[in-house]
Amino acid sequence: MYLLKTSASFDSAHFLSGYNGKCANIHGHHWSAEISFAGEKLYPEGEKRDMLIDFGDIKKAVRELADSLDHSLIYEENTLQDATVKALEAENFRLIAVPFRPTAENFAEFFFRSLKNQGLPVKSAAVYETPDNCAVYEES
Repeated sequence: MYLLKTSASFDSAHFLSGYNGKCANIHGHHWSAEISFAGEKLYPEGEKRDMLIDFGDIKKAVRELADSLDHSLIYEENTLQDATVKALEAENFRLIAVPFRPTAENFAEFFFRSLKNQGLPVKSAAVYETPDNCAVYEES
């Protein structure tokens, strides 16, 4: 089996609603996503001959996904009051509501599924919340 990896990073803020600890407050991370792609066969001919997939294609897909989250406040839907959201939007803050609690575990699954839905041969997605701590999502 062939395995390719690429990574991209983004900076964003989040908080964990309902959490009893420091992470209940808005705070930021320099997130890093490392995505692995796997397959058994290389292209037999053409410009992609002897490649599993073009690195340019996977780098672009991962980078676009990371860029879509960059420099924003990512929060779980329905965890901020409408008035809070409106006030932040009035100040031109970039807000992204997601249908999941914005944990490293859920971001790993988000990257995995988003890239898989683009038809890419994703094997696993690791999302680092700090340089030493990451969550990995892969299907069994």
